[in-house]
Amino acid sequence: MHTDIHLALHADRAAELRDEAQEFHLPRTRLRTRIGWTMVEVGLRLARSGATPTRGRTFRTA
Repeated sequence: MHTDIHLALHADRAAELRDEAQEFHLPRTRLRTRIGWTMVEVGLRLARSGATPTRGRTFRTA
């Protein structure tokens, strides 16, 4: 196969894949919103349960 034809076919297929990728776009805001509210809910449950770290134990930061 001639290199020019190969490059033309490759460019055509790459354009098709780009178009398909643009059509298949997941909404990011819904996922971020769900994760955010889940984190708030978990935080409220922890605050309500009164979960505190055990005394005398220090947590390492590094």
